[in-house]
Amino acid sequence: MSQTAKTGPVAAPGTGAATDPRRAAHIAVRIAGTAGRRILMLIVLLAMVFAAVEILPGDAAGASAERGESAADLAARRHLLGLDRPLWARFAHWMTALPTGDLGTSARGQKVTELLADPLPNTLVLAMTAFAITVVLSLLLGCWAAARPGRPTDRIISHTSTAAFAVPEFVVSAALLLVLSLWTGWLPAVTVTGGDGKPASWTMLIMPVLALVIPQAGWNTRVVRGALADQASTPHVEAAHLDGLPLHHVLLRHQLPGAVPAIATGMATSTGLLFGGAVVVETLFNYPGIGSVLAGAVAARDTPLIAGVVICAGAVVSLVLLAADLIRYAVLGARA
Repeated sequence: MSQTAKTGPVAAPGTGAATDPRRAAHIAVRIAGTAGRRILMLIVLLAMVFAAVEILPGDAAGASAERGESAADLAARRHLLGLDRPLWARFAHWMTALPTGDLGTSARGQKVTELLADPLPNTLVLAMTAFAITVVLSLLLGCWAAARPGRPTDRIISHTSTAAFAVPEFVVSAALLLVLSLWTGWLPAVTVTGGDGKPASWTMLIMPVLALVIPQAGWNTRVVRGALADQASTPHVEAAHLDGLPLHHVLLRHQLPGAVPAIATGMATSTGLLFGGAVVVETLFNYPGIGSVLAGAVAARDTPLIAGVVICAGAVVSLVLLAADLIRYAVLGARA
């Protein structure tokens, strides 16, 4: 008689959990608290952005000045841009307009929302495509390695993923340009935009996406492999092995569900790294996203435009992290 037959079935984590109103209310309170902390972190981050730009040498009036402008002209421009007001007053003014969707006006006099209308969707396409491929690739490689613990396949995947994560995006980008563009001519070296402001061909997405996927897939493969290894020693997984269930069945039906919270958290943290890497990758491949907008805004000391990019990227990252929290609460319940 098998062990499970003697002791009764061993439930996998997250299965059979009660769905009573008290538990739902507890999870709702936890989610509201988490969302509140994320919003507070965004506000602190924006305050740091305003302070950091203020510390940099020069200001938006000087950066946007034309040759031959006098000191009086610069003073008038500073007054026009509101740079003669205290930093806290400018930050408070920007924050009070934020709930209405107003991200302010750039140093060039254009609305920030209009400046981000085309580049932001391009960056979202790039980052979300890279994220989706990263999730699929990491799950496949992590499960493949976990199914063969200690074997050559496991060691090769583990060493390769560690090496991939250790290589920064700009090195991966340079290698891709060298191999796929300069040596073979298979893909264009730079992104050419069409009349709608988007890449002229989908093939121009391949190298930027790969440059983001390779390091993040390396990191998340390690996360998936580690989470599955932790689940391998839990009682319900050992019982499944003792019952003689097929290896793939134990992996997919018993190990993977318990590892989902750790995997979801690891994947969610990758979104911040993807957006950070996108700034570098977009610049290298001349991709029309918010990375190039941010680089130009920093050079111009354009605080409203920098803050607009930060709040858009921060909102996306916060939503993904909140989704990971929801998954963790759904699986772990009160233990989360």
